[in-house]
Amino acid sequence: MAASLGLTWLLYSQLLPFRGAQGFVIVWVASFLLLYWASVRELDGPVIAKDRMMGAAIGIVAIGVVIPLALIIGYVTLKGFRFLRLTFFTTTSANVAPDTPAEQTGGLQAIIGTLEQVGIALVISVPLGILTAVYLSEIKGRLRKPVQIFVDAMSGVPSIVAGLFIYTALVINGASWSGFAAALALSILMLPTITRTAEVVLRLVPGGLREASLALGAPEWRTTMQVVLPTARAGLVTAVILGMARVIGETAPLIMTAFGSSTMNVNALSGPQSALPLAAFKAFQGTTNDVNRAWVYALVLVMLVLVLFVAARRLSARQFAR
Repeated sequence: MAASLGLTWLLYSQLLPFRGAQGFVIVWVASFLLLYWASVRELDGPVIAKDRMMGAAIGIVAIGVVIPLALIIGYVTLKGFRFLRLTFFTTTSANVAPDTPAEQTGGLQAIIGTLEQVGIALVISVPLGILTAVYLSEIKGRLRKPVQIFVDAMSGVPSIVAGLFIYTALVINGASWSGFAAALALSILMLPTITRTAEVVLRLVPGGLREASLALGAPEWRTTMQVVLPTARAGLVTAVILGMARVIGETAPLIMTAFGSSTMNVNALSGPQSALPLAAFKAFQGTTNDVNRAWVYALVLVMLVLVLFVAARRLSARQFAR
């Protein structure tokens, strides 16, 4: 690594007319892999050299993925933590003016709105997603291929399209802004994630369990309900958490459905309702104090998403350990 760094500095900065940190890192990585392969090849042979070089390349890619994530989390934490107070979780922003200090931010209305909207979306998406996954993995009927294509297509739907669909179907037709409309848009985005993950989990259930149940005379529906689903319980919970984490930070659908509010609205069926990503988006368009408040909303949202993903990983590890 030191040799490749010196070689890169010599070529990139002294001999060739190149500039820029990004190009320097790319040339450094390429020269490191080349020198590493050549060194291992001379010591242990070409087969081990290829294996070591691929391992090093995968490790470098993993580091390249983790670094931006760590920078984002660190930057959001640095910007938002200094303005985060306990009152954020106990008060609303109804009396917060643009010149109010950022430390006096109240986000209870956004937290309640996020929990209600995501909760309603879960009530809609979880039964549909798990039943669809059961159909795809257990029943395998004639419509399996079209349903699979439909689920794959829904996975690529932009979030703003889901918001526009609910806005066109409900909001402009007299339903008005509401947390329920936002939940419908979020459920459209959540459904394919839950379905795909649940399908994979159900396929991991050992076939011997199904065969043993059927051999004992149990019908297929009872085998699915009392053998397959209980065995995959932890994985299905993971699918639900991943679906929740997929939509909890969405902003575009909420702009056209929930609209946002600075006051508390616990009735998700009527009236504008706030949410953490929507509150952060609107605060970023205000004064300096509003921007500081937006970082607090963003920090709480990131913390919530991280908690969900950590929970999903732990449940997934427990499922595979069994």
